[in-house]
Amino acid sequence: MPSLKDLKTRIESVKSTRKITKAMQMVAAAKLRRAQDAAENARPYAERMGAVMSQLAASATGAANAPKLLTGTGSDKVHLLVVMTSERGLCGGFNSSIVRLVRGRIDALTAAGKTVKLFTVGKKGREQLKRDYSQLFVGHVDLSEVKRIGYANAQDVARDIMARYDGGEFDVATIYFNRFQSVISQIPTEQQIIPAVFDTPEGGQVSTLYDYEPTEGEILAELLPRGVATQIFSALLENGASEQGARMSAMDNATRNAGEMIDKLTIEYNRSRQAAITKELIEIISGAEAL
Repeated sequence: MPSLKDLKTRIESVKSTRKITKAMQMVAAAKLRRAQDAAENARPYAERMGAVMSQLAASATGAANAPKLLTGTGSDKVHLLVVMTSERGLCGGFNSSIVRLVRGRIDALTAAGKTVKLFTVGKKGREQLKRDYSQLFVGHVDLSEVKRIGYANAQDVARDIMARYDGGEFDVATIYFNRFQSVISQIPTEQQIIPAVFDTPEGGQVSTLYDYEPTEGEILAELLPRGVATQIFSALLENGASEQGARMSAMDNATRNAGEMIDKLTIEYNRSRQAAITKELIEIISGAEAL
């Protein structure tokens, strides 16, 4: 049974931990509002750009001058998985949920005889995947020094990926990230970015609302790289909001658990103290009776 001194030391230690988790919760809550606004504000732009490119792609598909980013290489032998996770921990199952989705995809592709390559953004996912798939890594982007994600960061990632695509290093690229839904809910998401995939209306027909000059293929050749960067930027923003939401929730749970532990340790401390006092009184009374 621990001594009174040990119990008191442990109570003080847990109290210090609770102060830290409470402070981290408040910091995450402050960052969450800004990150959530950025992610939600980017959604309409990304959706509208996708709709415009969907119209263009429907007209350009099959054309001789259709860009390679749209038509693909004609093969799906080599897959590049772009895994986006956080640079820091203490955010619950945020990173694990993405890594779990990626692991399942790697196993499925490998079983189908495909070649898999990994490109990571954020070190936490890289650390988890390195244990089993270190031989698959081909690139990494470190954003630990970036205070606020900007479009320029997404462009750098997009340029790296598209340079690899132009160099024939892969046939299909897919990004993995958490889409923000609420503080307690983040959805692991898989999204193919190369070759470009767009949702079309029911019936498969896209109404022509605009006349384009120059041709659709030439416009797509200019727009598609920006579209890839926009998808990556949107994913980074969604990931940022999801990370802060997950961290806020995890630190709130940790603070609550620390409070419950303090209560239990305090009760144990009081009982041990009462037992010690009772023992001393019995010894005094026994000694007095012996006299």
